[in-house]
Amino acid sequence: MATARRRIGIEEGKAALAAWQEAAGSPSDALSRNVTATAVRYTLEEVTARAPGNSVEVRVPPFGVTQCVEGPRHTRGTPPNVIECDAATWLGMVTGKVSWADAVGAGKVAASGLRADLSSLLPL
Repeated sequence: MATARRRIGIEEGKAALAAWQEAAGSPSDALSRNVTATAVRYTLEEVTARAPGNSVEVRVPPFGVTQCVEGPRHTRGTPPNVIECDAATWLGMVTGKVSWADAVGAGKVAASGLRADLSSLLPL
């Protein structure tokens, strides 16, 4: 299987993720939308690099989407395995600030399909 092409440089992505972690929970919205977008896109690419495949679609609107995890590939329509959440929840799970189980239990993650469980991949 071919490796996914990265659009966000690893160093740029790590820097954006570190900046997000520093600013997370701060009273002001000190974090730029660009930094959040870069952190989300980098971590989506990282999930795909660690679990290549096309059976699960991970959506973090409006910043990005990726397909990952080996298994049956879908080609048309809504994929059978979809995970969707907001950027703060996604980055929280990626960094270990929020567990997969807690985010799903709190209704912050919409996960449908038999393969729609990233608990074994998160945190990165």
